[in-house]
Amino acid sequence: MASPSSSANVMLAIFEKKTVSLDLYRPLRNYIVFNYSEREAQNLEDDLQTIKQYRSEIERVPADSLPARRDMLQNYYKALCAVESRFPISPDKDHINSVYFTWYDTFKIKQKAVQQNIHLEKAAVLFNLGAVHSQMGLSLDRSAVEGRRQASHSFIAAAGAFAFLRDNVAMKASMGTSTTVDMSVECAGMLERLMLAQAQECVFENTIAKGSTPGVCAKISRQVGIYYEEALAALNVAPLTYHFDKGWLAHVQLKAALFYAEACYRYGMELHEKEEIAEEIARLKSGISALSEAKKTSSKGAAQQLLDAINKLDTNLNQNLARAVKENDRVYLMRVPQASSLPPLPAFAMVKPMPMNDVLDASKEKMFASLVPDNSAKALSRYTEMVDDVIRAQAERLQQGSELARVKLKEMDLPDSILALEGNLTLPIALKEDVDAVQICGGPAGLEAELQQLNDLKRVNQELLIQTEELLQKEATEDAQFRSQFGTRWTRPQSSTLTKNLQDRLNRFAGNLKQAAESDTRIERSVRDHAALMSILDRRPIESALPTLARPIMSLDANEDAIAGALKQSLRQLEGLGTQRAGLEDMLKEMKRKDDILPKLMTSTGSHEDLFRKEIAKYDHICEEISKNLEAQEQLLLQIQAQNVDFASTFNLEDYKASRERTYKQIEAAISKYQEIKENINEGLKFYVTLQDAITNVKQQGSDFVMTRNMQCREMMDDVQRQMSGLSFQENKGSNGYTYPSAPQSHQVPRSNPQLPADPANIPNAVRPPAPTYQPPHQPAMPGYTQNPPPYGAPQQQPPPPYNLQASGPPYPPTQPQQQPPPSHEYGQPAYPGWQGPYYNAPPQQPAPLQQQGSMPRPPYTVPSPYHLPPHQSGYYQQ
Repeated sequence: MASPSSSANVMLAIFEKKTVSLDLYRPLRNYIVFNYSEREAQNLEDDLQTIKQYRSEIERVPADSLPARRDMLQNYYKALCAVESRFPISPDKDHINSVYFTWYDTFKIKQKAVQQNIHLEKAAVLFNLGAVHSQMGLSLDRSAVEGRRQASHSFIAAAGAFAFLRDNVAMKASMGTSTTVDMSVECAGMLERLMLAQAQECVFENTIAKGSTPGVCAKISRQVGIYYEEALAALNVAPLTYHFDKGWLAHVQLKAALFYAEACYRYGMELHEKEEIAEEIARLKSGISALSEAKKTSSKGAAQQLLDAINKLDTNLNQNLARAVKENDRVYLMRVPQASSLPPLPAFAMVKPMPMNDVLDASKEKMFASLVPDNSAKALSRYTEMVDDVIRAQAERLQQGSELARVKLKEMDLPDSILALEGNLTLPIALKEDVDAVQICGGPAGLEAELQQLNDLKRVNQELLIQTEELLQKEATEDAQFRSQFGTRWTRPQSSTLTKNLQDRLNRFAGNLKQAAESDTRIERSVRDHAALMSILDRRPIESALPTLARPIMSLDANEDAIAGALKQSLRQLEGLGTQRAGLEDMLKEMKRKDDILPKLMTSTGSHEDLFRKEIAKYDHICEEISKNLEAQEQLLLQIQAQNVDFASTFNLEDYKASRERTYKQIEAAISKYQEIKENINEGLKFYVTLQDAITNVKQQGSDFVMTRNMQCREMMDDVQRQMSGLSFQENKGSNGYTYPSAPQSHQVPRSNPQLPADPANIPNAVRPPAPTYQPPHQPAMPGYTQNPPPYGAPQQQPPPPYNLQASGPPYPPTQPQQQPPPSHEYGQPAYPGWQGPYYNAPPQQPAPLQQQGSMPRPPYTVPSPYHLPPHQSGYYQQ
């Protein structure tokens, strides 16, 4: 499978910005001495030295470890926040005006920004913090799962640093004419997207390594591509156009195409498993096209590893495309849709920028704590509360206005009635979801196949039941023939006595099948009776079943179009007012975010109240716009209400609503009846599967019972032969005076026996060669038989049944001599007198040769307690 893991080392890291030497120690100390005292400056010497050390480390080429560099940058940023609130740095003559911050552009080293603005210094530190995090991610070993996880975390932190720069400092650092592009809002946003793309790429590689499903891999890969596409979009517009090296553009564009194609490849694998070949072909073609276009425009300047990964993926895409096209031409014959008609590939973001507020929070910073005037801090807090009150009140007004419009339109059934007139019919969301669920399952048209499946299962159960009954009946018939032939010599129990338990269970199963067949008939009748009702669910799309809002057949003044057009125009105006309200709320929040009056508070010599009134007035024009918006909406809603009255009377809206509600209820009733029938069918399928297992279990018991009876039959035939042979020898000895052995051959037949009947039909079959009627074929050994008592008769604890393995002797003789067990009972019946065959209650013997042991039958079948249907089986198919 194609995987971009081969391009794991082809990622981008950001270099730190460069600066020039700057002395902050002397200007800050002079400010403290001038505005406070020499003693205060001496007390803050440690803080001043710390600032000096931080600035010195910033200026040097990084020589320490990346984590140490990261920690230093974070500490310096928090120190700058403390400096910002206590030392006014600006060109103002009353401020610290001898400090000039100089920083060079990272991507265009000849460009630089020089400002008397501490926000430039803060922005550069944040930029370098993000750069260090990106270098940490690139330095890790991403060939292993843990290395990729740590790298992803580093790229997430880098994205958080660039996002914090964009949202909090970039705008303030870009004021004035001396700025650089790399610290603009646009560049910070682009770098955030790039870092998120590389973090998501690490997650994707780990997902592949874990063997996740193609669908999951496709979603994660698609999100990688989206992040790269967003970064590429930012690179192609001002102010970033032509600011970056061509290698950057080529890398980002190729990565965007690579992971889009990777998502198509993975998604195509999932579609192939679902046999959705047409869409698979379209997706694969789309991925191949994206790779081809990217290679044409961006192959120059790209890393060879990245190009190799693209070529490998292109090969795999073409192989899968050829396979899919071949299968479609031979088997599926599906129309391949256009790529433009396909919905967007699903995506799932596994990463987001790390929140940096806690990491860079300077509220607990103790540096220069003694220089902050209490009145300034309290004044700033009060002003912040005033701004929050304004924003909160205006946000509530905006929300109330939007809710009022929604409620009014709902009462007038707008814009649904206009959509109905245009043919854009829709169902309520909940009802639409229920219909989709029914149609996914096949709808009412699919019930016939399920009913056929139900009948097939019923037939299989009936056949199994008949086979089992015939098996037992055949054995009983053979036993009756032997009993009739040998008379009192045939002393084993009758088959009907031993199989009573099995016959009872078969009878119960037959009753269950009969009742299930009646239930099946009711289901089939219900399907036929409600076919007309449920047929509406087979409409595709379901909206085609809804009534349409038709134009009046006769009109006196033919002004229907004018009435409908005026109402549509008013609704568009109302929608525009809603969009305007959303923009006004965003403007309020953005203004608050940029509203920082701390420098003014620190330098203000007049009343704080005057400053507050002046600053809070910045929000007045937005509040006025909100008031105008709400007033315009109120007038427009009155106009829409009047227009809707004319629209309803012209187009007979009440009749349409009544017809639509009837259709809704019909669909709801059809869904309810379909779900009821579907549930009954599923219950029947479950019943038949369970019953099939039960009958199969009983059939197996019957087969094992018949095998055991056949073995008994053979041994009993041997015993009858010995008895009859002994009788012949005794008679011959009395008449001829010959002496015969006491243990004659069991299969020898005397030459003459005048005591036996002359009728050959009365001669037992035991003295003749074995006949097929009572000599069953050799039964193979049955694996898995246990030594539990058989279930065919009353359970016997002591003594063990004659078919017990411990009493049978070979093929597995005990290691210690065993005492001969007392006469046992088979299936609750006494064994016939004098029968002790060699297989059953024979004394222990020497082990037979291995080949002979392997050919001997296993002990008779024994099972646990009889099988019963599960207690949770529903009553619909239960007696």
